[in-house]
Amino acid sequence: MVMDRLNDNGKLSLIERSGYSIPKYAILSHTWGLDGEEVTYEDMMTGAGERKPGYDKIRFCANQAKTDGLQYFWIDTCCINKANFTELSEAINSMFRWYSEATRCYVYLSDVPSPQDPTSTAESAFPNSRWFKRGWTLQELIAPSLVQFFSRGGSFLGSKKSRELQIHQITGIAVEALQGAPLSQISTAERLSWAAQRQTKVEEDAAYCLLGIFDIQMPLIYGEGRQKALDRLQRKIKRSLGAPITSTHAAWIVPFERNSRFTSREPQLAQLEGMLFAKNHTTKVAIMGLGGVGKTQLVLELLFRTKDKYPDCSIIWIPATNKESLHQAYLNAAQQLGILRWGDDKEDVKRLVQGYLSKENTGRWLLLFDNADDIDMWIAKAESELQPGGGSQPLIDYLPKSKQGTILFTTRDRRLAVKLAQQNVVGVLAMREDAATELLEKCLLDPKLINNRHDTSALLSQLTYLPLAIVQAAAYINENGIAITDYLSLLADQEKEVIDLLSEEFEDDGRYRDVKNPVATTWLISFEQIRQRDPLAAEYLSFMAYVEPKDIPQSLLPPGPTRKKEIDAIGTLNAYSFLVRRPADTALDLHRLVHLATRNWLRKEERLGQVFPNDSHENRSLWRTYLTHARCVIESDLVDKDWETRIDLMWRYAMCLYQDGRWDEAEIPITQVLDMEKRMLGAGHPDTLTSMANLASTYRNQGRWGAAEELDVQVMEMSKKKLGADHPDTLTSMANLASTFWNQGRWEAAEELDVQVMETRKKKLGADHPDTLTSMANLASTYRNQGRWEAAEELDVQVMETRKKKLGADHPDTLTTMNNLAFTVGTVSHRGTFRECVWVEANFENDCINRQVHLRTLDMSHKI
Repeated sequence: MVMDRLNDNGKLSLIERSGYSIPKYAILSHTWGLDGEEVTYEDMMTGAGERKPGYDKIRFCANQAKTDGLQYFWIDTCCINKANFTELSEAINSMFRWYSEATRCYVYLSDVPSPQDPTSTAESAFPNSRWFKRGWTLQELIAPSLVQFFSRGGSFLGSKKSRELQIHQITGIAVEALQGAPLSQISTAERLSWAAQRQTKVEEDAAYCLLGIFDIQMPLIYGEGRQKALDRLQRKIKRSLGAPITSTHAAWIVPFERNSRFTSREPQLAQLEGMLFAKNHTTKVAIMGLGGVGKTQLVLELLFRTKDKYPDCSIIWIPATNKESLHQAYLNAAQQLGILRWGDDKEDVKRLVQGYLSKENTGRWLLLFDNADDIDMWIAKAESELQPGGGSQPLIDYLPKSKQGTILFTTRDRRLAVKLAQQNVVGVLAMREDAATELLEKCLLDPKLINNRHDTSALLSQLTYLPLAIVQAAAYINENGIAITDYLSLLADQEKEVIDLLSEEFEDDGRYRDVKNPVATTWLISFEQIRQRDPLAAEYLSFMAYVEPKDIPQSLLPPGPTRKKEIDAIGTLNAYSFLVRRPADTALDLHRLVHLATRNWLRKEERLGQVFPNDSHENRSLWRTYLTHARCVIESDLVDKDWETRIDLMWRYAMCLYQDGRWDEAEIPITQVLDMEKRMLGAGHPDTLTSMANLASTYRNQGRWGAAEELDVQVMEMSKKKLGADHPDTLTSMANLASTFWNQGRWEAAEELDVQVMETRKKKLGADHPDTLTSMANLASTYRNQGRWEAAEELDVQVMETRKKKLGADHPDTLTTMNNLAFTVGTVSHRGTFRECVWVEANFENDCINRQVHLRTLDMSHKI
């Protein structure tokens, strides 16, 4: 082990110690600067390091160690001879041990200012430090017993112990691990989850930085790539455990506790248990029945019994009510399963989970999709199949395949159940009277109320033996302290009062918080799905709501366009268990409570009262939660689609999807808003132009350059006509069109616009205005792609010097300019690396292009 030593004369030197001769030492944890800034092993040997920026960290560490009575210290930048691969490999495999054996670990946070400064932002900068996002930070934070934090000026900021809770909140690392508990006591999945979204300078280090976390060693193969290194790590981890990860640490990702009131259903449970885990293929089973009949509670009990029977089985619950809730559940599952890269926005988390579960060495698993009712989410429409750029693939394409796996679906739609599970469909019917009585007794505060058998039987009959209606009735009886006969009298009241009674909200720990519980509203989602998928079925349902629900002749129904459409419509309602065909004739029976709920649905139109947040990053967790509610309101046909409040909500919904990188989904509402604004405000209105610009930006993010160009030209020409050629918004639209040309490789066209924008902004705003500097940087980027290095360098220097003066040397925009200049100068010096530099530059420019401001304002600034 090579160490630094502070000599009596104040000079630093390297010494080598091993075994018992290693003295007490301090160790430094830090973020690496740019290549060439850090002091290397070779610099220490030749004495050339003192002139480098990184030497300040070394001097800080030496002085702090001396203050703490330590003469020796270790720093990764200068104590590892990276030219010696054997030494490098030994160091990386020993790193965790070296940090754990250090007397003190100093964390040098170069991006956190001194707290002594009266204007200091140290406390707000601390949790946002780049150090917390490093891959190597994990072991450097966990391994040492004493970790102390220091600002870039060397001021003490606290210790791991004093900031324990804050560090846990920042990193997600378990408090027990921070306190020094053996990592072997923490599941593999949880330890892997700590590494999600962390960054390393060298891609293979994403795996190598975790060696100490799992107490394993493996050879380094730089050049193998991130994924291969991670795959080797996973295999090493599994071998060290002696079994698949899930065999020891089976995941339990279920949102509900066991239902102590679960009643009967033993025949269905026995049938389902016998269908699990077929030996030669992935088992798929669908549980189908009317909304509120108890499908979710049945499958919840099944999962708990499966857990007891197969302790090594990972069980994962995915609510499939809509795309937003499903996406969040996938993210949560991937994190808890310890799947690497789960938080990477560039990764398809559904594909990651599919790949993980499809590996046979993952072990036994059961995957449940609850509320799989929307067939459009699961099955591709014929006209959209295999169309490039057509959006996300249907969910059926994401189902994993494994001989050790079972997939369960709960659904209200028999047709979808058959498509997903073929003949493996288990129907759930309303309860028998004895089971319904038992459920009511378990739900009542005073079980003796059921002793009046006549009233109890009458109540259960009125509620059609539907579990949801029984639980809701018991909640109302409990809260109001009434008898069953009193509740019966309320059910005999006028229809409006009965609807109010059946619309009464109640608490139920076994149901989703964002789903309406009352029986009168539980079918609203099904009604809307039918309205969208089969208008004739919706028409039939509406018609039947105004006649007696029993014995409805089919000849009484309105005629459809064809006989097949009529049969399909009745089949749709039957598939949702809303009606049944009488076997002896062609008459139909509509479920009594469905009949009542449909009448209420037709009578009542919901208002837009939900306040939806804007798409700022600070609101991200909030608006992600609200997306599902916004989508339901937007897709509803019960209100005027041209309402100003609807347009505003649709716009904010679109911008949140845009901010989340979900371009295909964002395109639809942006286009709808644009069409409405053209119709209501006119093509030249500022809001309309803003929407056009944002749709063009969406096209750019989709790589649809031609479509983006067409819109950009329209916005530019209209802005020139309405606002003038030198208006800031016109110049912004010209810059946007230039960026589209830039992405198409049309450098001359981009240059022409860039020059116009830059010269006009110089004249109107001044040479040192931020927008002018952005224009100059854009033009420099175009010159670089034309191979005009001197012209690019001249502009980059101007921008850099002006930003240093106006913004400061450490401002992000200044640093970006310095980085651009480094590319330019490096390419001029090494023409042989031309292709590489252009590739890096192109990535940088595209990344910045995506930052286009897309709020509903006139400022559509588009920075490169």
